[in-house]
Amino acid sequence: MTSVVSPPRTIRIGSRKSQLALVQTYWVKAELEKSFPDINFEVHTMSTQGDKILDVALAKIGDKGLFTKELEVGMINREIDFAVHSLKDLPTRLPEGLALAAITERENPADALVVHEKHQDKQLDTLPAGAVIGTSSLRRLAQLRNKYPHFTFKDVRGNLNTRLAKLDAGEYDALILAAAGLQRLGMGDRVHQVIPKEVSLHAVGQGALGIECRADDVDLISLLKAIEHPPTRDRCLAERAFLRDLEGGCQVPIGVNTEIDGENLALTGVVASIDGTQLVKDTVTGKAAEAEKIGTELAQLLRQQGAQPILEEIFAEIQRGLK
Repeated sequence: MTSVVSPPRTIRIGSRKSQLALVQTYWVKAELEKSFPDINFEVHTMSTQGDKILDVALAKIGDKGLFTKELEVGMINREIDFAVHSLKDLPTRLPEGLALAAITERENPADALVVHEKHQDKQLDTLPAGAVIGTSSLRRLAQLRNKYPHFTFKDVRGNLNTRLAKLDAGEYDALILAAAGLQRLGMGDRVHQVIPKEVSLHAVGQGALGIECRADDVDLISLLKAIEHPPTRDRCLAERAFLRDLEGGCQVPIGVNTEIDGENLALTGVVASIDGTQLVKDTVTGKAAEAEKIGTELAQLLRQQGAQPILEEIFAEIQRGLK
């Protein structure tokens, strides 16, 4: 395949400095090099606000662009040409002048249970009352509190290796992490249990990579489409439309699950209160080609079923700096 970029140029890829971000970015770079061997791709790393603030719960920072803003500024200032994100970190409303150019094939989007060695014979259902479960996600926290109110939940921050070290040192009995991140870092053996969707719906975009670039760079957008995965794209566009319509950031307890069967796409969504006592959940099915319409319809349906008061209370709690 020949390059669609004219004239030829070096393309600068922006990435966070974390190990997982670099693994993902270099995977994208390698995939593009397969299709465009004559183009030079360079990786430029940046630290984001979310990388720098490690001693405060994500929900208390209150910024939807925690892991993306610095990269977006780099694109707007033409320091980099595009950025690779974990799609779940990318806000559903992008800055003016930027666009979501491509979504890559999804890894397993499910949440995973990772346990301390003393609990190797346990599953979520058999962990003892009072077990300390580490998570930095309000979405996981709300859904697990709904099913397992007898657990003790404790915030955990840091990169994956840091979190696992805290678990292994005995600070936690178990962690809830994204299965995709563990798999991408070659730590799939740490997945003790894939958490069923009946227990915890995953984050919007979880397991997929989103590639963001300047909206007016049509040649680059055409190039990036070479590594897009249409079924993943449709699933994630439905999820993002659902989240966008509910005006939730990554730190609002909103979970999703999407399935594609031929031309049809089924989107399940949940809105839960932070304490887990209230939960609204339903499914909408439609044509995958109208993915965003499905997401909007589901958001409206959950509002009709009582999601709005739950969301308003969550926003109020986050504003008060509570968890």
